[in-house]
Amino acid sequence: MGTKAERTKHQIIAEAATLFNQKGYSGTSLTDILDATGLSKGGLYGHFKGGKDELAIASFQYAVALTYELIGKRTHEICNTLDKLKSVVAFYREHLFDPPIEGGCVIQNFSVEADDLYPELYAEVKSVVLDWENRICYTIQKGIERGEIRADVDAAAFAIYFIGAIEGGILLSRIKGSTKPYDLIVEPLLERLEGMRPIEN
Repeated sequence: MGTKAERTKHQIIAEAATLFNQKGYSGTSLTDILDATGLSKGGLYGHFKGGKDELAIASFQYAVALTYELIGKRTHEICNTLDKLKSVVAFYREHLFDPPIEGGCVIQNFSVEADDLYPELYAEVKSVVLDWENRICYTIQKGIERGEIRADVDAAAFAIYFIGAIEGGILLSRIKGSTKPYDLIVEPLLERLEGMRPIEN
């Protein structure tokens, strides 16, 4: 479980992640963070010398790691590569209105505000999206090697399409308060996944 200081730091990050995701970086004051964590200003800076900026980045990293962890638990027992990817699509649908971190999609929430205003935070968001692309590419390549996906599939192009469909679906569904936009947007994605299976002779 780590030392007491490590556990305290983790708790601060977890509390702050929800605040930032709900209220945004600008909308989350130092007072909000201190009230949520029960810390003094000195206590907070004792854990995060970079203050609010450092804590915001740590909170974003925590939120992304939590999402990856939940997806990993869901897909761990699924053998087929394409079925794993379809399960990821289903995961995001199930969590449209009950996201791992309250407030919605952390990538969308952090990126919109950080763009042009908070370059270090925005760089972290870009890094996470690139990592997501790389994870999908790796998954596709492994599927090709295992004979579960056609060899002519462009993994890099598909990764961008996959992320775009999911993020677009999340955005419109949350705006409309309905799962229907997500379902409409990911339907072609699911069909494309099915079409990536090798043609049997």
